[in-house]
Amino acid sequence: MHLLSVATSVLRALLVSLIIAQIAIAEEAPSANLPKAQYTERGVESCTGCHQNPSVTVILQTPHAQQADPRTPFAAHGCESCHGPGTEHLKSPRKETIPVRFGPHSPTSVAEQNQVCLNCHEGGERINWQGSSHQFADVACAACHQIHAWQDKVQIKASQPEVCYDCHGPQRAQVRRFSHHPIEEGKVACSDCHNPHGSFGPKLLLKATVNETCYLCHPEKRGPFLWEHAPVREDCRHCHAPHGTTQPRLLKVRTPWLCQQCHMEAFHPSTLYSGTGVPPRGVADRLLLKGCLNCHAQVHGSNHPSGVRLMR
Repeated sequence: MHLLSVATSVLRALLVSLIIAQIAIAEEAPSANLPKAQYTERGVESCTGCHQNPSVTVILQTPHAQQADPRTPFAAHGCESCHGPGTEHLKSPRKETIPVRFGPHSPTSVAEQNQVCLNCHEGGERINWQGSSHQFADVACAACHQIHAWQDKVQIKASQPEVCYDCHGPQRAQVRRFSHHPIEEGKVACSDCHNPHGSFGPKLLLKATVNETCYLCHPEKRGPFLWEHAPVREDCRHCHAPHGTTQPRLLKVRTPWLCQQCHMEAFHPSTLYSGTGVPPRGVADRLLLKGCLNCHAQVHGSNHPSGVRLMR
């Protein structure tokens, strides 16, 4: 018991010494004596006194400028809530004196720019931004979003894809093939399948898997079915290319050649079909119309007792 009391006393003494040392270091830290940046008086009026361009003042018509809402930047320090304290800029009105500048040519790092946005917008759909592929690619919020605009293009279904296409050129070409999701028609947007701010799934998908994302619009394909088709349950992309193809129903290759990538068995001729079975050279029922789907119509799965070969 005596040894235990001695050990306890020693630990307490060490703990007190550590706390005292930390306090001393904090008091001696050079940052503690640095002057704090000053916000301007009547900040919004001071900014708009010089910055009268409509491309700037349009922010007064946006949700960010609702001073009556305590959640908005203008309820705090107005323009300076995002661009930083502007006292020095007011004294010397040059771009270099703006603490935080946004845009592709800004000297402010992308991480600093984004942190300004994340100070308010880190929850909800943006909770997975840290560690996302866009964050790793050093994509700035301002690269996609228009803050000084009464309508943000990326938040409008019809114009959102054009914003994404600035970086995703191959997808632009795929979407313009004859078989595609109705993105060009303004009925589907990229964010209907992807969360650009980060997700648990691959390719920034809304759900954890490709299939779960597809089922958001195609629930009839979900199952479970009495007779399952294994590739369908595994990944829709085994057969479909989601952004667009030159084949009907977003198929990667037309049937029967798509099916024969997996099905080479004795039940049907095991040799690949070719143009010799297409009129006028010949007539092969497995090549005409829907190919294999002429008979195997329930390719996603069947609940019919006789649907073991997905024919019913």
